[in-house]
This record gives sequence, structure tokens and C-alpha cells, in this order.
Amino acid sequence: MMLEVTRDTFRLAQVFTISRGSRTEAQVLTVRAGNGLGECVPYARYDETLDSVTAQIAGLPKGISRADVQEALPAGAARNAVDCALWDQAAKQAGVRVWDLLGQAAPAPAVTAYTLSLDTPDAMQAQAARHAHRPLLKIKLGTPDDMPRLEAVRRGAPDARIIIDANEGWTAEVYADLAPHLLRLGVAMVEQPLPAGADDMLGEIARPLPVCADESCHDRASLAGLVGKYDMVNIKLDKTGGLTEALALKDAALAQGFSVMVGCMVGSSLAMAPATLLTPGAAFVDLDGPLLLAEDRAVPLVFDADGVHAPDAGLWG
Repeated sequence: MMLEVTRDTFRLAQVFTISRGSRTEAQVLTVRAGNGLGECVPYARYDETLDSVTAQIAGLPKGISRADVQEALPAGAARNAVDCALWDQAAKQAGVRVWDLLGQAAPAPAVTAYTLSLDTPDAMQAQAARHAHRPLLKIKLGTPDDMPRLEAVRRGAPDARIIIDANEGWTAEVYADLAPHLLRLGVAMVEQPLPAGADDMLGEIARPLPVCADESCHDRASLAGLVGKYDMVNIKLDKTGGLTEALALKDAALAQGFSVMVGCMVGSSLAMAPATLLTPGAAFVDLDGPLLLAEDRAVPLVFDADGVHAPDAGLWG
């Protein structure tokens, strides 16, 4: 069995901006292992490109097993796509679903956050108003001038639950100044307020609301360095290197007293599908990638008032 890699591009419904930049499309790699499929989103923040990740996958031996791929590749996008494709292939060969292979029940629908792109306060208020019916909004912030944005979003969506992702954009001083206002405005959680590798101050300053590690948490090896600084970890398959390590990270994190968030890069329904298996017991779910797209896979995930549903077998797993 050869691994086949193709590049796919999905147009976004609108420009998507975070503190590190903007994009108008999602560029992904699709991996086929026999009749199994997986998707990854190479991420420049982690020194990944479409070319570098393709080369990593091309260097794997023919017929590599899911167990061997854990050692052959580091945590990251390449291993994610291969691992998920091998899980899909195994389920199809056995004529069951992936959750059956894991001895789990099919995941129930899970309420997912909907992400508001970083923009001017007026534009973010308008975004919030359009999506005020959604129960959970995630706001992209991460600049020194974020209070007007946050106030504007709350005006636009007065009843929505709000979580914040600063994408490493704040200093300890900025976060300490903002924290009381976050509480005042009903923010439920803040994600990665300080840069990974420069976040020791989180262990020394008050954390009046839960702080979630994103860029600071990749796999189980990350957990020891998070103790005392973070309350929650954001598990993303493109960081863990696939479903296999993601499941192990979830178990280890919960055992060590961390809460869990299930997140994603901006990709298609194929990228989100394996992550739905992580949603039971998660404090927050953020698998809205397909909702940000103008186009998706032929068999997309179902999103409705109950949240994101487990994938159809025609998509994955």
C-alpha cells in the first residue's frame, strides 16, 4: 500500500484574520492510504509548509503501520494525515466505524464555538450580531488595543457565551490589565494569552478565569511544562500528530487535572471528522473550520442546532 498525497484548496467564506495575519483560502494536504483518507493543514507557526509536509510523508516506507508511524514522524501535520488515513482504512476494512475499533460509543452532537475573525470593533460587532444566535462565540484578539473589540462583540451578541483566543499576542502586563474586564464581560475562558516559551508569568500572576494552552501544548510531552500555568489544553490533531496521540493526550491531561478543549486549524470536514471522537467530556469544542468555508468535501459534516455531528461513513471513519 502506497500513501498518496494531493493538495486541495478550499475558499473561505470571508477573509479570516488572526494576530499573525490573514487568509482567503485553506490549503490542505489529503492523504490516501488504500481506501482510507486523512487531511492535515501545514502550519507556518510550526515551520511547516505544503512542500515540507509532503516530503515527510513521501519518506515513509511502503505499508507502514499506524503504530510505526508514531515513531517514524514527529507530532505535527504529516503524522496527523497519515494516522487518520490509517484509522479510516482500518475501519473500512473491518466494516465498522472507528469508534467501534476504539470500543467507544458514537460521539453525540457537540456544541461548537464559532470564530469571529480579528477586525475593527465595528466590523467585529457586526460579525457578532450576525452570529448572536450561536451559543458559543470565539473571538480572535491578540493586540494591545483589544478592549474596544471585546466591548463591541458583547454589544453585538449580548447573550452568547464568549471565549477568547489571543494567539500569543499579549504581554503579561496587557493580560493582567485585561483580565478583570474579561470577567466583567462574561468571558468564559482565554486561550494562549502569552507566547509559547515566554509564558512562565502565568504561574506567577492571578488567573481569574481559565487559561487554555494552545501553542504551548502539542502532545503528552508538553504537559509537564504546563502545570501551574494553565488550567486547560487545546487538543488539535495537526499538533498532536493524529488521532492516536490525541486520544492519549486527552486521557493524560484529564488524569493530571487539566480540562480539555478540542480545536482545529482552518480545514475541511475531513480534517474535523476524527476530532469529533475527542468531544465527549470536553469543556469546549471548537471544530468550526467547515463553517468558515465557502466550499467543502462532497460529504460534509452536519452542523445544526445540536452542534457538530459524528461523520458519515462516506466522509471518514
